[in-house]
Amino acid sequence: MNDPFPPSRWEGLFERLVGAVPFITLGVSLVISIASPDQPEGVWLTTLGLSALALAWVLCSHTLLPSRWRGRRGTTVAHFTGVLVTAALLSLHDPIFIIYTISGFFIASQFAPSKWTFAAVAATSAVLYGSSLDWSQATVQLIAFHVAIIAVQTLAIGGGAILSIRVEERQRKYRKALTDLEAALEENAGLHAQLMTQAREAGVLDERQRMAREIHDTLAQGLAGIIAQIQAAKRVAAKEPHLDLALSLARDSLAEARRSVDALSPGQLEDAHLPDALATMARSWAETSGVQLHIEITGERVPLSPAIEVTLFRVAQEALTNVAKHAAASRTGLTLSYTGAAVLLDVRDDGTGFDGREGKGFGLNSMRHRVRGVSGTLEIDSTPGEGTAVSISVPALQVGPR
Repeated sequence: MNDPFPPSRWEGLFERLVGAVPFITLGVSLVISIASPDQPEGVWLTTLGLSALALAWVLCSHTLLPSRWRGRRGTTVAHFTGVLVTAALLSLHDPIFIIYTISGFFIASQFAPSKWTFAAVAATSAVLYGSSLDWSQATVQLIAFHVAIIAVQTLAIGGGAILSIRVEERQRKYRKALTDLEAALEENAGLHAQLMTQAREAGVLDERQRMAREIHDTLAQGLAGIIAQIQAAKRVAAKEPHLDLALSLARDSLAEARRSVDALSPGQLEDAHLPDALATMARSWAETSGVQLHIEITGERVPLSPAIEVTLFRVAQEALTNVAKHAAASRTGLTLSYTGAAVLLDVRDDGTGFDGREGKGFGLNSMRHRVRGVSGTLEIDSTPGEGTAVSISVPALQVGPR
């Protein structure tokens, strides 16, 4: 796998420099040593031999090795040890080869970050100063001075090598974090666009469902009442009352349809609280359907949130419409109960009832959707031949006086 964060230009140059330093320092030392006029006759052959040995070691232990082997700890230790041994031999033979010994500091950086770095720098410093010291005239003070220099140099060079590695690692982490952040931002942009699309689609779907419920609760119910009054007018001689009621229903349905388009609450709730609005709607329903209706309001009345009042009003309206259309009931009861934390609405009839598995029509689904929308619950209890009871419980979320 390719490195997603390859070494920088300067890091690459330093790695190449570490590989070239032994050749450079060895070559410079060899040229100066051979060119020196103070060299005894015949010594240069030994110099060439030791230099050839050092060159062969560098080539065989590092340069000519496959790249996959060079980074191994054992290979690096062997390479460094050989360079340091040949540097010590050459420096003892001719002090000018101290220049070649300096290459040990560069190779020591390959051990970083670890304790091996300090050990390699200390060993290089010991060879460097040990080979230049005239041990026959060495004093305790001079040896202590050289030991202090070795210690300081070890801390300075070893610590610098480790610090540079740490800085490099931190920069790699920063670059990775930046790359990850850019990738996350691109992903978030894609998710944001996807969410926006889904939100628009959900908004369109919600609006369609709202309009479907409003049409069902206003136009469909109004048209059903109008049809019922016109049919009644056809069966009797005195048509005027039924036609007037049909006209009134048509006007009310038209007004409610306009309010639904504008997403307004039912007209009965505009100037009245829920109990009065329910009473008005229920009386109109009883007059239209001909079913006997009993209304009961219990508990301390409190002004509720508009969403709660609209939900209870529409559910009661739908429940009564279902009674008129399907139940064939003679009596119906509507109870609105304020219980403090919740408001309960119950609509009961003595009609034909139905099997609970059949309660999946649009009207019932609309009622369930409305009630869930205000965190309420809806229960329908019905048995064929024994009537139906619709029970709704919603939280009593209050508002200030209108």
